[in-house]
Amino acid sequence: MKLRELAFSIHFSMFMIIMRVLNAKRDTNTSESIYAGLGRRFAALVIDFIVLSLIFFPVTRLVKGVWVMSSGDHLWGYGWLVTDPLCLVFLVVIFLYFVLLEGFFGATAGKWFTGLKVVDVNGRPPGLRRALVRNVLRVIDALPALNILGVVLILKSPERARFGDRVAGTRVIFKS
Repeated sequence: MKLRELAFSIHFSMFMIIMRVLNAKRDTNTSESIYAGLGRRFAALVIDFIVLSLIFFPVTRLVKGVWVMSSGDHLWGYGWLVTDPLCLVFLVVIFLYFVLLEGFFGATAGKWFTGLKVVDVNGRPPGLRRALVRNVLRVIDALPALNILGVVLILKSPERARFGDRVAGTRVIFKS
């Protein structure tokens, strides 16, 4: 299978999963029904990374001459630590994407498309400070690996709040 066919297959599979999640009915008879669960939040995250990939892949092609960088394409690398300037710029862009869009609009493109928004605990827009705290603490939610802490906290919380949401005083809810 060619790389292009594999990439199309993966994107199509992700699209089908997202559509299934978006079409799933939610229970509207409980107070917890306003809070977004894992499925919809994951779909939003996948959409956000597709949006970011639409920018990063062409930029990588222009700057590095390849669509996807291998370890040999990086200018500097120390073991698992990648310090290539292009990668560092991408990390800053990703961070700003989440902080600015959630801070100013309450939603990234993925959250908007999936019908979600970030609010403070009183239902108001979170603002930049809360969005900043929420996103800085993604590092903690990712522990020990694969966002396990964040997933467990979302599943166990009546308000479906991960650590970053709890500290920042934010929640992810369905748009009304």
